[in-house]
Amino acid sequence: MDSEVQSPRVEWTVVPSDIGPLLLAATGQGLVSVAFHAGAAVREREPARLGTRLGAEPVESAAGRLAEPIRQLAAYFEGRLTAFDLPLDWSLTTGFNRQVLRELASGVPYGTVVGYGELAERVGQPGAAQAVGAAMGANPLPVVVPCHRVVESDGGLGGFGGGLETKRRLLALEGVLPQPLF
Repeated sequence: MDSEVQSPRVEWTVVPSDIGPLLLAATGQGLVSVAFHAGAAVREREPARLGTRLGAEPVESAAGRLAEPIRQLAAYFEGRLTAFDLPLDWSLTTGFNRQVLRELASGVPYGTVVGYGELAERVGQPGAAQAVGAAMGANPLPVVVPCHRVVESDGGLGGFGGGLETKRRLLALEGVLPQPLF
C-alpha cells in the first residue's frame, strides 16, 4: 500500500522573502498553507496546528513537495513570475470561502485589483462584501492565492492578515502601487 495513504504527511519549511520569512506547507495534494511572519513563535505552533487540522504528521523539509513552491515564490519576488502554476490543496477552506478564493486565484491576475463587492458579485453573492473580507482573512494560501489584490471600492487598501505594509509591498511589486520611498 502507498505510504502516503498509510501515513499522510505535511511537509513544511521556512523561506526568506521580501516581506519576511514565510512558512510553507504541502501535502500530497499540493501547497496547503503559506504563513506570514514565520519567526520562532510561528515555527513553534504552525506545523503542529496544520498536522492536527489535516490529520497528518508534520515533517520539516525544503525538498520534495516544497521544492517547486519555493522556486516559484523566489521567482515571484524577483519579478520573474506573474502567475503561479502549483497544485493547491484546498482542504483548509470550505464553502463560500473556498468559492471566493478559487475565483480570486483564477480571475484576478497579477498587476490588477478587485473590490470586495465585485468579488462577491462574481461568485453570485452580491451584497456579501463583508463575507468576502472574512474569506480573505481566512485565506490559508496568501501570496499564491492573491488576497492582497482585493481592495476597497473607494480605493482604500482594506485589511490584510499579513499587515498593511506587507499588502503595500506586494501591490508595489506587482506595479499596482508606487514603490515605497524607503
